Amino acid sequence: MRVTNISKLTGRKHTRDLPITLAELERFEAGELAHVVWPHLSADDREFLVTGITPEEERDLLPPEDEEAWGC
Repeated sequence: MRVTNISKLTGRKHTRDLPITLAELERFEAGELAHVVWPHLSADDREFLVTGITPEEERDLLPPEDEEAWGC
């Protein structure tokens, strides 16, 4: 299914082709958690469905999560 979402990070509109159904999307929109509705999707795909953020945006715009990068 082709899904279009707007990034909460940049406001850009992105479209991705994901292996989901309309029924699953409706469950999510009704309040069911993304990881419950789509356990078969990658974390990146679920992040896109929840926030509209793509892996490229996350890599380019958000700080790394690695503790070494933060000097910890």
